[in-house]
Order: sequence, then structure tokens, then C-alpha cells
Amino acid sequence: MTTATAAPPTPMLKFHSAWIDDDDCRAVVEALKSGWITTGPRTGEFETQVAEFVGAKFAVGVTSCTAALHLALLALDIGPGDEVITSPITFLSTVNVIHHVGAKPVFADVHEDTLNLDPAQVAKRITKRTKAVLPVHFAGHPCEMGEILSLAKKRKLRVIQDCAHSLEARFEGRTMGGMGDIACYSFYATKNITSGEGGMLTTNNEKLVQRLRVLRLHGMSRDAWKRYGEQGYKHWDALEAGWKYNMFDLQAALGLSQLKKVDAWWKRRRELVAKYDEAFRDLADVGRLSVRPNVKSAYHIYVLQSLRKKRDEALNEIQARGVGLGVHFRPVHLMTFYRKHYGFKKGLCPRAEAAGDRVLTLPLYPKMTDEEQRRVIEAVREVLG
Repeated sequence: MTTATAAPPTPMLKFHSAWIDDDDCRAVVEALKSGWITTGPRTGEFETQVAEFVGAKFAVGVTSCTAALHLALLALDIGPGDEVITSPITFLSTVNVIHHVGAKPVFADVHEDTLNLDPAQVAKRITKRTKAVLPVHFAGHPCEMGEILSLAKKRKLRVIQDCAHSLEARFEGRTMGGMGDIACYSFYATKNITSGEGGMLTTNNEKLVQRLRVLRLHGMSRDAWKRYGEQGYKHWDALEAGWKYNMFDLQAALGLSQLKKVDAWWKRRRELVAKYDEAFRDLADVGRLSVRPNVKSAYHIYVLQSLRKKRDEALNEIQARGVGLGVHFRPVHLMTFYRKHYGFKKGLCPRAEAAGDRVLTLPLYPKMTDEEQRRVIEAVREVLG
């Protein structure tokens, strides 16, 4: 008599899986063997290549996009008494850094179709204390930068872009890195290319980039690479009370290797997004984000909105079918700290709040196979169809 054995359970499909290949590993090992593992020549090369890719004159490598956003505010002298207008549909870091420099975050509502800042809502939030606008290019879709830049110029405001999702993005044919005062990029593990951790500021302003380089490394006048260079020892001075935010060559080595593949990976992301769009087109109770005709999206994440079933119920049911999901994002102004500290209440940004109760994010990464995507589509259709 034989006993039937149950089939092994299907492994959970990860929400994200970074694509690290042999070339990436070799690049990091070569950096280790070179003797330069902190900020050195590879960091400088990565800065040069990223600046060229995003259309900026200058770039400054740092430890994270959070560090980039923080330094951007500091370099533009934004601090106590100032207000910075931003989106409630973002990660905490965008808003935390505003609080950390002593300024007040001010939230403007978003468009329903892209969940990006609505410039008309930004205009309504401007006061005498407003110092800057911080647009977040959500899911890789650029904000309406023409209107935002025009508004900022008219009201003499600074513009800092949160480009954590939007490395490959374009607005009306223009690259994002040179727009506004400073753009901030992320190379975190889940981003379109990764350096493990890491971030980058880009700008066309030479004075700003000089200050950013000082602020990212304790306020010192010269970085370690230059202090111990072939020209002999050079004394450094403390020009400001800076921070320890410098990118290092191990990060940059991985970033340089990944950057070579960014265009091919973007094409794969676009292909996966097209398949998702087609698979969910007939689901009346599921909302999908728009891609407007005047932009190139970076296709960083794929977001659905559950219009009938409660989001958390749908999330749990899909995950029970072996599919890892994310939530991007619940509105920051309704998080406990920001409600208690600033007194923000529900009703401040109705569109963002409605979306925050409905959004769920599907797996989307170049390493994903067609069969893995089919599993995601089947699970979503079973739960939301």
C-alpha cells in the first residue's frame, strides 16, 4: 500500500528581488582589492555618470536619498520658521527631514489619476512662510513640473525634487535631474538600480554643489581622498558643522555596474506594466494609475486601488495566495507623530486620504519571470475580480 504525499507548498513570491549578477559582484570585489573602499574614484565616476544620465551638471553621492533630502534643505538654508509644501503620498523620509531642519511640513492634495501633487492645491497652501516646494514623483511618474516651476518662480520658492522613484523619468522630453534647485535620487535595495544603500543629489548650481560636498562630510574643506592624495598631505578646515553622509566606493562600484543595465531593465518594467494593465483592464472595481502622454514614467512600482473590497482584506487574501505585496502609501499627515505634533486631521487632503485607504502595490522588477507575473495576476483577479 502506497501513501500519497502532498505537493510541496508554492513558495511565497517576493514583493521585490534585486538583480545582482556576476558583473556586479566582480565590480565590488575589484573595489575591495583597489584599496579605496571609502569615498574615492569610483564615487566620483558614479556621480559623473548619474549626472549625465539625469541631465544635470553636477552630482553629489551620499548614503541615502534621505540624506540627500536633508542636505538639500540645509544647503538652501531652510530651517525654523519656514514652511515646505509637499505630498502626503510619500515615504516618511520626505517629511521627516523637513521636521529635522526645524521647518514645518505643509501638505497639498494630489491628483486622483497619478497620486502626484496637484499644482492648484500647492498654490492654495502658499503663505508668507513658504520657502520651498518638494514634489514627489510617485511610482516613477513625473509631477507637472512645468506648472510647479512656474509657480515657484512667480512666488520666489525653492524646488527640491524627490526623485527616489524616478531615475529614468522624463517630463515633456526633459530629464528630471536639472530641474528646480536640487533633485534627490535613491539607490536603495528596492529601487530601479541599487547600490545596496545610497543616494545622489543633482543640480546645475555650482555654488550649491560646493556647499553640498562640504555638508556631506562633517563640514570639512577636503575629503579623505584628496587629503591623502598623490600631491601630498593637505590640511583641512571645518567650514560648517556638517554630517557623515558621504557615499563610499563599495556602493559606487555596485551602482556603476547596475547603471549599465538601467535601459534594458526599464524596457522590461514597461513590458510587465503593459501586461498588468491588460490583465486588469476589465475589472470595474479596481483603480489603476494613469501615465499621462507628456511623460516617460520610470515604472518604479505598480499600484492598484481596491474600490469595492476593503484594502487590508484584499491585501491579506492576495498574500494568502502566495504573493507578496506592499502599500504605497498611507498619507503621512495621518501618521501618529504628525497628527500629535502638528495637529493634522483627516480632511486636510481628501484625495490622498481616499487613495491611502485603497492602494496596494504589486511585485514589479526586471528579474520577475512571466510565470511569476501570471501568479500575481491570477491571485489579484481571484480576489478583486
